[in-house]
Amino acid sequence: MITKITHLTLYVLDQNKAYDIYVNKLGCKVHTDMTMENGFRWLTVTPPEQPGLEIVLAEPKPPMFGEEQAQAVRGLLEQNALGGGVWSTEDCQKTYEALKAKGIEFLKPPTQEFYGLEALFRDGCGNWFSLTQHTPEQGGK
Repeated sequence: MITKITHLTLYVLDQNKAYDIYVNKLGCKVHTDMTMENGFRWLTVTPPEQPGLEIVLAEPKPPMFGEEQAQAVRGLLEQNALGGGVWSTEDCQKTYEALKAKGIEFLKPPTQEFYGLEALFRDGCGNWFSLTQHTPEQGGK
C-alpha cells in the first residue's frame, strides 16, 4: 500500500537558474545536487518546512525523454505554460511583497478567494504557481 510521496518533478529550462530561484528567492533547501557519469544532473530541493518532500528540478532531455518529447516539454516551458502547484504561506501579502522585491513575477496580486488569500506567480523557469494563505477551514491558521 502506498504511504506517501517523497519526490515530485518540476521541469525547468535551466537547472542553474532554477537553483538560484528555488534556493535564493523561494527559500528552498538543497537536498541533493550531483552530476552522474553520463552528465545527468540530479538536483532536488525541499520546501523549508517540508524536508521529507524532494522537488526534482529537471531539464527535459534524455534519458527521461526522447528528443521529440523533450522538445515539446521545452516548448511549453518557453511559453510559461506548465503549472506547478500551490505553495502555502502564513501571510500571503507579506510573502508576495518579499518575493516581488526579489524579482519574482506575479500574475495576480493577493486576492481573497473562497479558500483563502491567493496570489499567482511564475517561477521564471516555465511554471506558474499559486501562493496561498488558506482560511482556517482549509487548514490555515
